[in-house]
Amino acid sequence: MNLTIDGREITAEEGQSVLEAARAAGVYIPSLCYHPRTGAAARCRACVVEIEGLRGLQTSCTVAARDGMVVQTQTPAVMATRRMIVELLLANGNHDCISCEANGACELQDMAYRLGIEHPAFFVSGEAQPVDDSSEGIIRDLGKCIHCGRCVAGCNNTVMHEVLNFGHRGARLEIICDIYKPMGESTCVQCGECVQLCPVGALIFKPSKGRARAWEVERKEVICPYCGVGCVIDMGVKDGRYVWALGSETDWRNRPNQGMLCVKGRFGLEYLNSPDRLTTPLIRRNGSLEPATWDEALDFAAKELQAVRQKHGADAIGCLSSAKVTNEENYAMQRFARAVIGTNNVDHCARLCHASTVAGLATTLGSGAMTNSMQEASKSDVILITGSNTTWCHPVFGGMIKKAVKQHGVKLIVLDPRETDLAAIADIHLRQNNGTDVAWLMGMQHIIVREGWQNQAYIDERCEGWEEYKESLAFYTPEKVEELTGIPADRLFEAAKLYATGGVAAIYFSMGITQHSHGVDNVKACANLALITGNLGVEGGGVNPLRGQSNVQGACDMGALPNVFSGYQPVADEAARKKFAAAWGVNDTFLSGKVGQTVTTMINACGEEIRALYFMGENPMVSDPNLNHVEEQLEKLDFLIVQDIFLTETASMADVVFPGVAFAEKSGTYTNTERRVQLSRAAIEPPAGARQDYEIIAEMASRLGCADFPRTPEALFAEVKALTPSYHGMTYDRIEANRGLRWPCPTEDHPGTPILHIGKFPRGKGLLSALPYRPPAEEPDAEYPMRLSTGRILQHYHTGSMSRRASVLDRLVPHGDVEIHPEDALELGLADGVKVKVATRRGEVVTIARVTPRVAPGSLFMAFHFAEAAANRLTNDALDPVAKIPEFKICAARLEAVE
Repeated sequence: MNLTIDGREITAEEGQSVLEAARAAGVYIPSLCYHPRTGAAARCRACVVEIEGLRGLQTSCTVAARDGMVVQTQTPAVMATRRMIVELLLANGNHDCISCEANGACELQDMAYRLGIEHPAFFVSGEAQPVDDSSEGIIRDLGKCIHCGRCVAGCNNTVMHEVLNFGHRGARLEIICDIYKPMGESTCVQCGECVQLCPVGALIFKPSKGRARAWEVERKEVICPYCGVGCVIDMGVKDGRYVWALGSETDWRNRPNQGMLCVKGRFGLEYLNSPDRLTTPLIRRNGSLEPATWDEALDFAAKELQAVRQKHGADAIGCLSSAKVTNEENYAMQRFARAVIGTNNVDHCARLCHASTVAGLATTLGSGAMTNSMQEASKSDVILITGSNTTWCHPVFGGMIKKAVKQHGVKLIVLDPRETDLAAIADIHLRQNNGTDVAWLMGMQHIIVREGWQNQAYIDERCEGWEEYKESLAFYTPEKVEELTGIPADRLFEAAKLYATGGVAAIYFSMGITQHSHGVDNVKACANLALITGNLGVEGGGVNPLRGQSNVQGACDMGALPNVFSGYQPVADEAARKKFAAAWGVNDTFLSGKVGQTVTTMINACGEEIRALYFMGENPMVSDPNLNHVEEQLEKLDFLIVQDIFLTETASMADVVFPGVAFAEKSGTYTNTERRVQLSRAAIEPPAGARQDYEIIAEMASRLGCADFPRTPEALFAEVKALTPSYHGMTYDRIEANRGLRWPCPTEDHPGTPILHIGKFPRGKGLLSALPYRPPAEEPDAEYPMRLSTGRILQHYHTGSMSRRASVLDRLVPHGDVEIHPEDALELGLADGVKVKVATRRGEVVTIARVTPRVAPGSLFMAFHFAEAAANRLTNDALDPVAKIPEFKICAARLEAVE
């Protein structure tokens, strides 16, 4: 449609307001309450215009653009009204632009400047408003607040935390947290959305206060280094150093995070500036790590690897790549292992989180990745979430789920032993006993098939294994499932009915499903449920594993796994070996067809089959199970190389330490949980002395006889593109222009694939799996009567090497604890906050008791981020027989007071 604004004809899109159409055409109309991500409010009246045929002034944020409309934005009446609004706002508050942190980035200041207002025409007396600096990351200055309501809209309708609101009325109107609490005492999670939306200086980031004026800061776009959502961040940079983080609002609708961030993305990047950063290589001499030159360290490391290879063979060396580095660097590490060392002993931390997903979904569907996209949550009719505390571990997506439920009417089923945020809003929340997921999943399917709710036409056309699978369901009667899981039979029936008959249904799961000694069976059971109801290959449906780190998906795609090259091409396939050998310039007999060892089996084999390990960006001395055993095993190695940005617990044990660079100091691609490949450019320079991870690998390759190893992200990605069918159609230019591309993307004119398995599965037909019930490897007994589960919390990440060096995050949660139900605490005589000892068959740690009904009676929960009270000294290293993933999610434990 066409309309005329100030004599200029512009084109508007259907559904745009006059304000949106004007801004899209570059016409300035001010607004203080409207924001593209919170929508129209018509509260401030700053956006008023005259529209031919309509009486009086109109708020352009609320009037829909129509064909033929004639709009005037600068008539005397419009300008006088705007001037009056600005003068009243300036008079009613403490707007001292010179000292204000928002100076140069204030929308009220910009309006005043454009209107030529130097001094307000009015003076409004009143009591000074207090400054609330009670929270760790945000300062609230109510004296600068203009009551626009953006923060309230963002908190309640965008990120869905529902903390902020309007309190009082009239002259006493103010923004409140919960029921008139200081922000630091409220339920605020410090996501910072309110600060990002605030048009003035009423809300500011505490850590960056006084560090930079707006005009001194350059914005650089990067991909968040934390969970697998793949949030795009505008990073504020001054003098080459990180200052603050905003969710990118450039084309925000087409970004995974849609302009939002969580507390880690907002405040967790401070580690970039940490004085603890490694800046020089280290070599162990006389038992101590001492500084060395790069040539000394590289020559020594290469010589020792060569010695191990000559004495014990290539398979005595293992490489651990990383879900925290780029696709290009993961590709480089697996290329180094295979084409330089000559081994398939290469793995990464997906082994500890989603190896079950890859194995289970590849077997049943033909592809081990998320089938649908996060943006489809609001298009589901029913969502089933299990094994995922989404609002803690994938917080931005957790907000999207809340929005789907509260604003779009999506029905929510949550299966979780803990009382999570999403469980609190679920239509159905069932608390299963830890480790019994196959039972309730197959029990739901028993009910669905018994009641005839399955999609038989879909099964007949697109599935195989139906008869054997159907017979296997006989074991999983509701009564048997109640006995095994603790879920009442009638409640299981309700969940089965809602999932099967409620419309298009999606399953989302994470490590609560995968980190079990039967994790692959858990994943297969999820696939079964989606297959028999026809919920694969449809918008809003699917089986959707939520990846825990920024590039877990990409590291798998790149072949940082012991059984596949990039694109999941098997190392046992002779044709694949010949293809990669030709590309890498080695004899095809040099590439081994023997599947390599996983990180879990490599640790167990240290000192025997495994004599040397090369770790990049991983910290198994905190992340792996049964840490006492891990420490004993690593000490048996002939040689250990660690490449990282900090001297982690694992790096402290190394013979050589290489200082690598952090995410914001490098360029390359990352693949998020929905298979979206995004490009991140270097935003700051690395510390002097540190080197790019791909450069270090190339230097090692050169010293081991490979002179032509790729040395740039561009060269590495060119190889990825050429050798990986699902990435064939991707280029850096296309990835940037499309705000990411989701694989498979086979040709350069292909748009990418948001939804997998439309019409067919890569394996042909979907495989329905007959699954026997297997209990956890370890269950409570008289000596260890409680169930211990481990995981993550909102404020920290993985081994804590990054998040615990961010001051806001570390102040929010400075130490770990163990969650215990009030009934158990009463029985044991424990009060909240007291020191306790948690013991299992593998070790014991001392921590703080957190008494909360969030956990079920008889259960304990610990986060694993805290090395000083490492939960993984307790966890069970029993492995899934297929995926070799450890059973982090349940072991038998005992809790007692510390005198």
